Amino acid sequence: MTSPSNAKQARITAITSGKGGVGKTFVSANLAAAFAQRGEKVLVLDADLGLANLDVVLNLVPKITLHHVFTGQHTLAEATLPAPGGFSVLLAGSGMVEYSRLTPEVRDKLIEVIETVKPLYDRVLLDTGAGISDVVLYTVSLADEVLVVATPEPTSLTDAYATIKVLANTQGRRHIRMVCNQAGRPGEGRGICKQLQAVVDRYVTPGLDSPLQLEFVGELPSDPSVRDAVLRRELLMDAYPGSAAAQAVVALAAKMA
Repeated sequence: MTSPSNAKQARITAITSGKGGVGKTFVSANLAAAFAQRGEKVLVLDADLGLANLDVVLNLVPKITLHHVFTGQHTLAEATLPAPGGFSVLLAGSGMVEYSRLTPEVRDKLIEVIETVKPLYDRVLLDTGAGISDVVLYTVSLADEVLVVATPEPTSLTDAYATIKVLANTQGRRHIRMVCNQAGRPGEGRGICKQLQAVVDRYVTPGLDSPLQLEFVGELPSDPSVRDAVLRRELLMDAYPGSAAAQAVVALAAKMA
């Protein structure tokens, strides 16, 4: 009999960003669908506990959320829903002010949830909130790897740098993956990652025990079909599988796998 320590454990990926509005939840949902297409058993956990919007992106109306699990009203199994795209989701309630702070209870419940789902899936994606609040940073700390989503906008890059710096200093992260969303031209994402790496090398790495490496894993082009899919509340992977952005998501999943 396999001991628990040798049992299969899901790879936990935190998908985060320095600022809101960069398409983090869009990336989480469509990346999950791309992993599912590759034959992986995938769960997306909406870890933006107070401002959840994964349900909106997936056009789901959950009767049971993580709030009900945290308060003992329902089980984790009851809260886990099948999503379009062939993966599972755990949705959070929106407007829950009690989850905007990292209380000992929230900390314990998050660990409990993740430890429970790890043996059940190949991959768990944590769709975190934006920024560097204690809830976001704690959620990210539970992941095996971090994927930072940024756009070419200067404010997005500034906030992405701040997030990367905090993760390096507070969590000992020395390898962080990056994806550029809404790239205006081919190669823009790689160029942005190189710029960020240069700033990190100059201002962050000198204070660390070993260099911090940013790994560029892909760029998603600015594509009108993305906006259309979001407005229709459909996955891009389902609505426009042949679009440039959907093909870029497939390539992103292949690179990360």
